[in-house]
Amino acid sequence: MKNGANMKLQICQLCKKYGSKVALDHFSFDFECGVYGIIGANGAGKTTLMNLITDNVKRDSGQILWDGRDILDLGKKFRAVVGYMPQQSGVYGEYSAREFLRYIAELKEIPRKKAKGQIEELLNIVNLKEVAHKKLGGFSGGMKQRVLLAQALLGEPKLLILDEPTAGLDPKERLRLRNYIIELSKDRIVFLTTHIISDIESTANEILLMKNGQLIKHGAPQALIAEVCGKNLDDVYMAYLGDD
Repeated sequence: MKNGANMKLQICQLCKKYGSKVALDHFSFDFECGVYGIIGANGAGKTTLMNLITDNVKRDSGQILWDGRDILDLGKKFRAVVGYMPQQSGVYGEYSAREFLRYIAELKEIPRKKAKGQIEELLNIVNLKEVAHKKLGGFSGGMKQRVLLAQALLGEPKLLILDEPTAGLDPKERLRLRNYIIELSKDRIVFLTTHIISDIESTANEILLMKNGQLIKHGAPQALIAEVCGKNLDDVYMAYLGDD
């Protein structure tokens, strides 16, 4: 694996159908270090794209290349560089936050000594250090979101996929998380999908607009806003996706 400065994720003519429904239609894009905000209505193909990149779903055709090699050929080596925070995921209510992160670290085969240091650092980053000993079953929705973010960051992944990471967070926590994502992206590729358009506008280097499984437009946030003579990214959404 190459270091963060040289890494590239290339998606080439990626297609996926579920029965007669086309979920992803010849999607192509090259990703390098930075934050990529992926915007689209429900059913636009965002989740399918994430599931194909993480190999949770089998593609019908096309390629996904990491530094020039197909991720299916890389297998375990590729999975080791991916951190995934799904939109909705159950956490084990009987585990404490710290125990849950230890469990995930074992699944990721992170050496115990290294995992211990990472877990304590991440608990601090997501502002859960003081409640790390408490059971997840008693956590609020926003607290569970922060635990799921921490588990995605275990192993210091170079490709980070965050699906609705700010859901359930209060404004202060959202701002803190946005700033942290920007810092992370200096040597990582970060995918960010969220219905909170302002989070994407203030965080992403590049915006990808998806509709009916296709990439219909992309560009820097301010460039897209200027193109539609808008005030913010909501105007861009309405201009390109408003009829969905």
